[in-house]
This record gives sequence, C-alpha cells and structure tokens, in this order.
Amino acid sequence: MAASLGLGSAQFGGDYGISNTRGRVGEDEVRQILELAADCKILNIDASHHDGDVERVLGRNWPFPSPFKPQVRTLRLENGLEWLESRLRRSVDHMGLVRAHAALVDRAEDLMGPDGDALWARLEKLKGEGLISKIGISATAADQPLLLAKRFKPDLMQVPASILDQRLVKNGTIGNLADLGIEVQIRSVFLQGLLFLPRENLPANLVPVGPHLSRVRRMMAEGGADPLHAALSFALNLEGVSTVMVGVTSAAELRAIVAASERKAPKLNWDAMALTDEVALDPSQWFADLGEQATRRLVRVA
Repeated sequence: MAASLGLGSAQFGGDYGISNTRGRVGEDEVRQILELAADCKILNIDASHHDGDVERVLGRNWPFPSPFKPQVRTLRLENGLEWLESRLRRSVDHMGLVRAHAALVDRAEDLMGPDGDALWARLEKLKGEGLISKIGISATAADQPLLLAKRFKPDLMQVPASILDQRLVKNGTIGNLADLGIEVQIRSVFLQGLLFLPRENLPANLVPVGPHLSRVRRMMAEGGADPLHAALSFALNLEGVSTVMVGVTSAAELRAIVAASERKAPKLNWDAMALTDEVALDPSQWFADLGEQATRRLVRVA
C-alpha cells in the first residue's frame, strides 16, 4: 500500500531549501496551501518552532475545525525539562489547538544524553494528560534510528530518505522500524531541493556530485519521468513508509506534487541514482568552509 503525503512547514517561516527562489511564504499563500491540503486529505502537518513563527502562522490560517494532524517538536534540553514542557504547551496554544497529534524529539542526541530517559518520561506524561496523542523521534541516518526505536519504543519515527539518499533503505532501517510496529515518516524526499538545482548553480562543496546529478536526471528522462514524478514515486512506494513529508512554497507547487503522486510509477534503476558522497548527503556541509579537506576532496572526485 502506497504511503500518504504530509506537509512540512519550514518554508512558512523562512527561506528554506537550496532551490527555493521565492523566499518565505506569505500568509495568503499559506492559507491557500492549507485549504488545498485539506481538500486533498493531506492531514499530517509538521510544525517547527525553529522556523520563524510557523506555529502562529498555522494557527492564524488553517480552517476551523481543523482537519489536520499537527506535529510539534521539542526544543533542546539546555533550559531544563520544565521549560521544555512549557514550550511544548505554548506550541500547541500558538496553533490554536487543545492538543497536538504528535510531539517529536527534534534532536536525537538529547535522548542519548544523561537526561534522555527523563525527557522521554516527560513526553509520556504529556501523552497521558492528553496534550499529545503520539510520541516520536526525528532522527538522521547518523543517529542510528533503529537503536533509538528499540530503546524508547516511539509511536513514530521521522527519518530522511530519497532517491539521492537511500542509506536507511539499503541498510534495512526503514523496513525494520515498520516491523516493530512504528509509524515511519520520511522527509527530505527532494534532498532540500538538490534534485531540482541546475548543475551550474551548485555551491562549491557540491560541484563534485554535479556529474552524478546530471546522470540521474538523464536516467529519469530516458524512463519517461521528470524529477518530481520520480522522487515522489520512489518515496511513496517504499516498503514500510506511512507518510511522505513534502514542503512547498505555493499552492501551485502542492497541486503539482499531488498530480505527480497520482501518476503511475516509472520503471527506473533506483539503486543507480543513490549518492554516496558524505558532504552531499549532509546539507549542513553544503556551504561550510571545509578548508584543506574540501580541496583534497574536490581534486579526488573531479
């Protein structure tokens, strides 16, 4: 059974995504996006307080009664558990809701620290009180999400996966999470827009993967697919995935995503499209000054 679409909201709070040329989404556009999402039964909405004023933007613009299943995220633990709980309660309040569908631990390293068990216990308390319905973890490939899942037994896990980043598919993590009865969401299915960025616009740290990205697009074209259709087909048909989170900057973009998701999946060599370059798979390094190490890498790959 194919996964369903969910909506990320990072673009509602800032200029998110390497191929985003429109900047932060205006509130009129947010309202149109949410109305379209409701009409299309795209109900999972991922809200993050790290991205500007997203929670209040959502609260001001979605229909009431809201059909959505909003997800909130924890802040870091530096200010203590009492403050973290207070902030989660404000997150729900900012969205004009009585409860949130889920709360996700935003940084998995918080769970691996000395206060990890106490953090999880606090979230279980909030679940018991009815402030949230599910507890989840947002993890990266480096966080070893399967080990986290076995230790904390979350209701859901959100991890990155895409045509370009197939690490958690190939090592069996996504399938194993689903086998544990965990709801699996995937994000970064366009790898923050890298899939759509013209080769000539790549930042210096990504120049080495330019030839691979060109090959991927050529393979898609030869298979009768465009990057949007191919990316969604790959993500929505991954075994064990429940929800595919996507981000948009306009209702038109969401309309295109919905249309592409309803098309028949192309027959492509998915395995051959995966990136292995560590810098390309880590957006935090795309614009970093990698110094001598980056210079050696550019020479080696070129």
